[in-house]
Amino acid sequence: MKQRDFIFNISILLFLNLLIKPFWVLGIDVGVQNSVGAEQYGFYFAVFNFTFLFNMILDMGVTNFNNRNIARHNQLLTKHISGILSLKMALAVFYILFSFVAAFLIGYKDLQLKILFWAAINQILNSFILYLRSNISALLFFKTDSILSVLDRLLMIIFCGILLWGGVTTGPFQIEWFLYAQTAAYVISVIIAFLIVYKKAKPIKLHWNYKFFRVILKKSFPFAILYLLMSCYNRIDSVMIERLLPDSVSSYQTGVYASVFRLLDALIMVSYLFSVILLPLFSKMLKNKENLLPIIKSSFSLLFFFAISAVVILVTYRTDVLNGLYHEHIQESSEVFKILIPCLIPVSFTYIFGTLLTANGSMKLLNITALAGIAVNIIINIILIPQLQAKGAAFASLSTQTLVSILQIIIAFRILKISWKIIPLLNCLFYLILLICGVYIIHEYIPFQWTYLILLSTLYAFLTAFVTKLIPISFIKKIIFSKTQI
Repeated sequence: MKQRDFIFNISILLFLNLLIKPFWVLGIDVGVQNSVGAEQYGFYFAVFNFTFLFNMILDMGVTNFNNRNIARHNQLLTKHISGILSLKMALAVFYILFSFVAAFLIGYKDLQLKILFWAAINQILNSFILYLRSNISALLFFKTDSILSVLDRLLMIIFCGILLWGGVTTGPFQIEWFLYAQTAAYVISVIIAFLIVYKKAKPIKLHWNYKFFRVILKKSFPFAILYLLMSCYNRIDSVMIERLLPDSVSSYQTGVYASVFRLLDALIMVSYLFSVILLPLFSKMLKNKENLLPIIKSSFSLLFFFAISAVVILVTYRTDVLNGLYHEHIQESSEVFKILIPCLIPVSFTYIFGTLLTANGSMKLLNITALAGIAVNIIINIILIPQLQAKGAAFASLSTQTLVSILQIIIAFRILKISWKIIPLLNCLFYLILLICGVYIIHEYIPFQWTYLILLSTLYAFLTAFVTKLIPISFIKKIIFSKTQI
C-alpha cells in the first residue's frame, strides 16, 4: 500500500470514530456516571476492569495472530475461520468459568457477581467482533472495517440514550441497564460482522479439530502472553485502588480515577486505530520486503501531533472540561487528570513501534518490555495508592507507559535497523514550543468561553503543525486525491 493510501484510510477510520465515539464517552458514559453517582459507577468500573484481566483466556492471542497471518497469506481465510470460531467458543466457556472462580477467591458476591456475569458476556461478544474484524482488515478492506469499528458504539448510543433521556422508565437509571444495552449492541454487531466475513469466506462450517486447535494456540501463544501482560499494567490500577484502600473510600476513589481514565481511554482509541491499519500493513510489507520508512514517518508525525496537542490543550483546560462533564469530585479528578492524561503520549508511540515489532514477530522482546511494565506498575501502585489514592495510581500508569514506550522504540530501531533520521526532531521541538506558548496565551488573554477557547486552541494547533511542517500540506492532498478499496 502506498503512503497516500495509508493516509486516506487512516483519515476515514479517524473521521468515523471521531464522529461517533466522543458522543459515546462524553454523552452516554458520562451521563451514566452522573445518573448513578461516582460510588456506584466506581463499583461497576472496578468489576469491569477485573474482567479485562482474563482476556488472555478469552482470545489467547488468536486475533492478533490471525490479523498478521491472514495479511501475509490471504488464501488461508476460508480454511482457518471455521476452526478458529469453534476454538473461540470453547475459550469463551473457559473464560466465564475462570472469571467466576477468581471472583469468588477475592470475595466478590451478590451485585458484584451479577455485574461480572454481564460484563464477561460483553467481553466475549466484543472478542468475537474483534476477531471477525481482524479478517476484514487483514484483507486490507479498511473502509468496511472502519464502519464496523463504530457500529457497536452507535447502537449503544441509541439504546442508552433512550434509557437515559427517552422517558421510557419511571425509576432512576440502574447500572445494570448500561450492561444490558451493551449486550444488545454487541449481539447485533456480531451478527453483521459475521455476515460480512461469511460473504468473503464461505462456506463456514464449524468443526472441532483438536490438532488444528493445538497448532493455532501454539502459534498465537506469544500474542496471548503479550495481551495478558499489557492488560495487567493497563487495567490493574482501578482494581488495586479498590483492593488497597479501605471500603469507606475505595469505590469513591475508583470512581474519581474512572472519570479521568474514561477520557484517556477515549483519546487512546484514536492512537489504537492506527494499529488497526498498521498491523496488517506492516505484516504484508515486511513479508514483501517493502520500504517501511514512509509509513513509519507519516504515522509518527500524525500521532505526535495528535498526542501532544491533546495533552497540552486538555491539561490547560482540565478544570473547565471536568466542570462541564461531572457534577462532583472536580478537584480530586483535576489532580488525577494532569498526571494521567499525559499517558497518551507514550501509549501513542507504543501503537506504532509495538505494532511494528508485533508484525515482525518479535514477541519475546515485546513480552519482556511488558513484564518490566508490570513490575514497575505494581511496585509504584503498592507504594503510592495508600498515600495518594487515585493520584498515586495515575503516577504508576504514567511511569509504566513511559518505560514501555521507550523500550519498544529502542528495540524497534535496533532490530529493524531504522535510521533515527526518520523522526523529524526539529519539527517536533518547534511545534511543541509554539504550541505551549500559543495555548497559554489563548487561555490567559482571550476573554471567550472555555469551549470556544478549546476550539481556537485546536485550530491554532493545526496551523502550527502546517507552519512547522510537522504535518506537510502534501498529506492533505494525498487524502483528497487518494482512492482505495472498500
